[in-house]
Amino acid sequence: MTTRAIHKTRAVVLHALDYGESDRIATFYTLEFGKVKGIAKGARRSRRRFANALEPFSCADIRFSRKGADSLAFVDQCDMIDHFSTIRADLEKSTIASYLVELTGAFTVEGKKNEPIFLLLIDFLSVMDNGPFIPGLLSFFEIRLLHLAGYEPVLDRCALCNRPLEGESSYRFSNSRGGLKCSRCESFHPSTPSLSLGTLRSLIHAKDMPVDRLSRLILSRQAIQESRHLLVHFIQHLLGRELKSLQVLKQLRQIGAIGGNTY
Repeated sequence: MTTRAIHKTRAVVLHALDYGESDRIATFYTLEFGKVKGIAKGARRSRRRFANALEPFSCADIRFSRKGADSLAFVDQCDMIDHFSTIRADLEKSTIASYLVELTGAFTVEGKKNEPIFLLLIDFLSVMDNGPFIPGLLSFFEIRLLHLAGYEPVLDRCALCNRPLEGESSYRFSNSRGGLKCSRCESFHPSTPSLSLGTLRSLIHAKDMPVDRLSRLILSRQAIQESRHLLVHFIQHLLGRELKSLQVLKQLRQIGAIGGNTY
């Protein structure tokens, strides 16, 4: 008889849904095991063992067992670390947090540990929970996640000729090449928006800046719009779809339910 290995780790809930009369199936991003999918038997009946720890973007210490790395885990204990209550009290922040965890899930695979991605997610949730919304926050998270997941776009030079950024050239982004194209290398389609040097340098700078200092990086409205256009379309190109939480953000903004930030 195969025994189940028992593990304990810190985790953020990426997604959860009810299963049967009392169970919940949840997908976690964990510090030590990467993405883990598991079932919590009786979770909707036992507040002592699970409380609110199985809600999306909650952070908890979980205990789970499984027969192998590819099998569904059995989660038997969740001890809440941070429920991010300030985020949950704000519609805009809670929808953004839902996007962060959905994006994290989309760019990670089960069973592959990536501690920097876990810490990135925790850091950005903490920033949102402890202060006002930072203009450019989504772009800052996206560029760092793409870097850590191995999909970093080439923004410091032309992807064709390898010339570094310079003031006399104009740039546009090519999804298929995963990087910039300068005006010297290829004529641009008129519908492709150009990217200012300020936007590109801000994204490069944001990739390595400590998270708690990102509020000092002031982006112009133009830079926010350009970075959103670049990253949203590149991510959609990589995934082959637009994430549901991003669609919700756009819809809420269109009906005036949240502020005028660009998504």
